[in-house]
Amino acid sequence: MQNEVKKDKEFKPFIPADKVMPEMTVMSIFLGLILSVVFGAANAYLGLMVGMTVSASIPAAVISMGIIRFVFKKDSILENNMVQTIGSAGESLAAGAIFTLPALFMWAEESEEAVMPSFITITIIALLGGILGVLFMVPLRTALVVEEHGKLPFPEGTACAEVLLAGEEGGEKSKAVFSGLGISTIYKFLSDGFKVFPSEIHFEIPALRTGFGADVLPALVGVGYITGLKISSYLLAGGVIGWFVIIPLISFIGGDSIIAPGTTMISAMDSWEIRNSYLKYIAAGAVAAGGIISLLKTLPAIVKAFTNSIKQFGHKEAVSVRTNKDLPMSIVIAGTVIIMLLIWLLPSVPVNLIGAIIIIVFGFFFATVSGRMVGLVGSSNNPVSGMVIASLLIATTILKLTGNTGYAGMTSAICIGTIICIVAAMAADTSQDLKTGYIVGATPVKQQIGEFLGAIVAALSIGGIMLLLNKSYGFGEGGLSAPQATLMKMVVEGVMNGTLPWDLIMIGVAIAIVIEIMHMPVLPVAIGLYLPIHLSVPMVIGGLIRSYFEKKKKNDAVDKGILYCAGLIAGEGIIGILLAVLALITINGEALTDVISLDGVTGNAGAVIFFALLCVSVAFFSTRNKKKN
Repeated sequence: MQNEVKKDKEFKPFIPADKVMPEMTVMSIFLGLILSVVFGAANAYLGLMVGMTVSASIPAAVISMGIIRFVFKKDSILENNMVQTIGSAGESLAAGAIFTLPALFMWAEESEEAVMPSFITITIIALLGGILGVLFMVPLRTALVVEEHGKLPFPEGTACAEVLLAGEEGGEKSKAVFSGLGISTIYKFLSDGFKVFPSEIHFEIPALRTGFGADVLPALVGVGYITGLKISSYLLAGGVIGWFVIIPLISFIGGDSIIAPGTTMISAMDSWEIRNSYLKYIAAGAVAAGGIISLLKTLPAIVKAFTNSIKQFGHKEAVSVRTNKDLPMSIVIAGTVIIMLLIWLLPSVPVNLIGAIIIIVFGFFFATVSGRMVGLVGSSNNPVSGMVIASLLIATTILKLTGNTGYAGMTSAICIGTIICIVAAMAADTSQDLKTGYIVGATPVKQQIGEFLGAIVAALSIGGIMLLLNKSYGFGEGGLSAPQATLMKMVVEGVMNGTLPWDLIMIGVAIAIVIEIMHMPVLPVAIGLYLPIHLSVPMVIGGLIRSYFEKKKKNDAVDKGILYCAGLIAGEGIIGILLAVLALITINGEALTDVISLDGVTGNAGAVIFFALLCVSVAFFSTRNKKKN
């Protein structure tokens, strides 16, 4: 242990502490802010569609290296690091917002008592959560990033540092990202813009009393490739349980019966109607149980992380050294107090003093937990959903006991959960970015300011993006499914009104427990159970393509494929938002998207052909060799 500590203290960053290089420049700030909006928008669209987001740090770093090196003819690793620091903040803030806030839109559609959230409300909530998440990570940097160096692996943060250190490959790698973005843009326009072919294939299977299909979209292949075959297979396993076990079983046993919460005879329902009436409640119980199980399993690490961080809170370091400079604690404390008062006093934030205190207490606790957990297992396995569910259960119960009921109480609970969710997501992102900066030799205080800038511009854009997507597509059934927000909505309603079909919920809880007993990861299977199987099928195809290269030990192909697929995800998200804008433009009373529509002229056959070509493009750009001079 002594050797480990000695080794940690002797760590030397790539850029020495006594060397000053361009870092927070006008160019790095400008590029970072643009990428913060782009990746924030793309991840908002992706998260609302499939309930998952992807890290933007590495794609942002690669794009930055390509632009700074080949457009501006400069070579500055610290500027590139600043770009990815600012750029990745947008993705994290968007994830925190879209996992909870769409519940407010769904309530506004369901009842005249509920109020549609305004741009100002969404922006302020996102801004307060984003800034608070960064503030909470400032005093934790020494404990988690410096003192634990060599012990906490920080998978994404370390990988991003390796990409930056391999800067001579940046130009070629950036081409992979831009290629994916371009292909995805064209594909998305053909499928959902001009509607040359349908983006969803579905057909009923009467003999099996169920249905089957696939959403043939670039982002889904990209997510499957990035997460890998194992995780995407778990998602498909959940889909198979839902669509080929539970739905046929309900159809077979139900017959001509009308069973609540359904309102028609089961025999008259198709697979989608059975899924919406029964399966989604079973799946919600599995997801909630999975989140809580993940939280309980990490409880020892959570307690240790929190106690260690409290012990090392205020730990003094030689701040005269550039690589040790953090924001002053006076700013952190003053900022936290001001944000708590703003949460309480601002009329656009429907949270009272009790709610503001809950946010500060649970926010700091889960920021500590999240910052350490990403160091242990990475962002993809960070149990943020479990943290938010736990927060919502406690907050909703307290609000109900204090007389804050009805839609006003539920709205307040969701706003509390949203801020806590954004705090946890931003703390995780800040923790990873500070680790990258620690390895390459960045200045922590400048990175922390960069996180603030990224959070501010992302908060200013996320409100407009969510309002636009809701107006064009809608959230929930029949639109962007917003699976995480739908789950949070059901949790709050269940506690506040007691309206949930608890028998179905408990079936889902039992399924989650069985999965845990079988030593399988609960959350991926449970999320696969909750999502339509149409989403997990293309993910598995993406995972299979990556698995092929991994078995061939073509690591370079895997790396380039990940960057290409990051481009696919970003491209589809951007075009999805652009199409939402076009849907609001009318010509002779008809939406522009309907004017240019070809009504799926090539049919399902065209969808299969174009999707096959898309998969071929993933393999092609993964193995494409750079041109030799």
